[in-house]
Amino acid sequence: MNKKTGKTTRIIGSELKQFIVLSSILYVFWIVLSGIFKTKFLVIGLATSLITAWLVRPLLRLPSAAGPDEYYLAFDFPYLKYLAYLPWLLLEIVKANIDVVKLVLDPKMPIDPRVITFKKQMANPLAHVTLANSITLTPGTVTLDLVEGVYHVHAISEAAALALSPHEGEGEMPRRVAGVFGEQETGAREGGLS
Repeated sequence: MNKKTGKTTRIIGSELKQFIVLSSILYVFWIVLSGIFKTKFLVIGLATSLITAWLVRPLLRLPSAAGPDEYYLAFDFPYLKYLAYLPWLLLEIVKANIDVVKLVLDPKMPIDPRVITFKKQMANPLAHVTLANSITLTPGTVTLDLVEGVYHVHAISEAAALALSPHEGEGEMPRRVAGVFGEQETGAREGGLS
């Protein structure tokens, strides 16, 4: 229960799954850093990993965009869907690299930079982080700002801008990220191209 509002706090995801995943990651990290496989050190590493994962639980509750009493867990997200998204993202990065090289090597330098604004409502903050980072990882686009689901993105060309926020509907990347996290697939253009 939230002490300030008196409402019940809703946590989306499994705290047990998050605890197991985080403990495992910390334990593997401990083993890699220590490089010692003696029982004493393995037990100390396991105990330290479990205690640390238990202590940081409240820090890994990410506030939802849906409301102040709803939280998502940082280490409880759809891993398999996320892994399936990564090859598509890598292909988009390669295609964007080729597009940027064509722009730069063209003697006319048909660079047409612009800032676009579009809205993508998603409750899960990890979905927003994934979309913002995917945009920035793709050459020719950089996420400048993200506030309450409104993205401000610098694009090097009109084609790059329209790939994220076409005149009709929504771009492929926002749609795919929403699909990974099971979010609604609606986006709205705000302000358009500038």
